[in-house]
Amino acid sequence: MREKSTTDEDEIIKGCKEGKSWAQKAVYDLYASTMLSVCVRYVSDYETARDILQDGFVKIFTKIDSYTGAGAFGGWVRRVIVTTALEYLRQNDALKQSASIDDHSNYIENNDVSVLDKISADDLMEFISKLPDGYRTVFNLYAIEGYSHSEIAEMLNINDVTSRSQFMRARKILQKNIQSLQEYENGQQYK
Repeated sequence: MREKSTTDEDEIIKGCKEGKSWAQKAVYDLYASTMLSVCVRYVSDYETARDILQDGFVKIFTKIDSYTGAGAFGGWVRRVIVTTALEYLRQNDALKQSASIDDHSNYIENNDVSVLDKISADDLMEFISKLPDGYRTVFNLYAIEGYSHSEIAEMLNINDVTSRSQFMRARKILQKNIQSLQEYENGQQYK
């Protein structure tokens, strides 16, 4: 398989900026499946994720002139899709369940992270998809997208402490679910 060259990408971007349908199709074909996975991480409903993907690509094609060439085009596409998913969550009040870590007196313990080595990526993604919207959003932005808590706070209009507490709670839930899966699988081995 031939790798896409920078010239090919530049040509496709130029075509998109000129409104050429062949170029838009090329961008969609290159990024749709990966970006759908990104959308599914933010909303657990597959049809809603497809709607967000569609809205994201409309924004990509209408705002393509804002891509200056600084940074990878794929990174710019991803930012547009993530922003579209966050806008959807904001519009549907999915992020209103935020609470400050100061509201809770119990501490979240640090469980062994090595348990992650023992589960499949599909199981992990399934557990992430079942997190409450606010937890899932912060977890995705911090652990997967690599944003800092201060950046997440600004993006979601929450404070840093809330971002941290949402992440820690999400991690705690994931750890419990992973541990339950491990215990179940270990129990099945001995039957």
